[in-house]
Amino acid sequence: MSETGATTQDDAHEGGFRTDMAINTDRGGPRYGEFVDAVRLFMDRVRAAEPSEELVDRMIASLALMNDELGAVAIDEWNAPSGTRIDLPARGNITLPPYEVSKADETGVEATVRFSRFHLGGNNAAHGGYIGLAFDDLLGMTGALSSGKVTRTAYLTVNYRSITPLYRDLTVRTGIDRIDGRKIFVTATMHDGDRLCAEADGLFVALKPGQP
Repeated sequence: MSETGATTQDDAHEGGFRTDMAINTDRGGPRYGEFVDAVRLFMDRVRAAEPSEELVDRMIASLALMNDELGAVAIDEWNAPSGTRIDLPARGNITLPPYEVSKADETGVEATVRFSRFHLGGNNAAHGGYIGLAFDDLLGMTGALSSGKVTRTAYLTVNYRSITPLYRDLTVRTGIDRIDGRKIFVTATMHDGDRLCAEADGLFVALKPGQP
């Protein structure tokens, strides 16, 4: 890693979903999951709040202090716990809707995802962009497990079949449609019980060594 934050060829492919699941889950310490949950709750509360001017002033002051503390311990993406803690929902990545994987192998993934107030689109329904984000990450995992390599999204098509609710455990199932060399064609569904909320299909490409 250079001082500018650019990666070298040797560094490449260490971020994102990793095909080697035997990685360090101690980063961030034993309470890192609680920290991530607290941040997620804060995001929900910010989305729902109508704060007074005085409260906004206090929040800005508190956030400034926390940002300074976190800024002092910032590290490169390859070694940060966010996105690599496979023992936590969505690998501890707060940018992803929280999901828990119940099955993951070369044939596909099954996971439970739960959208909250932060993911609101309108009228108590999840925003379509966050639905697509959940599909993208879980399909990337599917491509990586099927190929044994890190994959990158070439295209992703999402069809919204019915309302996707907040605060409910939704089931996502992914599978392999076909593989053509480095091209991995994948599919996915998201259900609320027996009701189909959304489905997706996409193409993920297995990266060559050193390919960004």
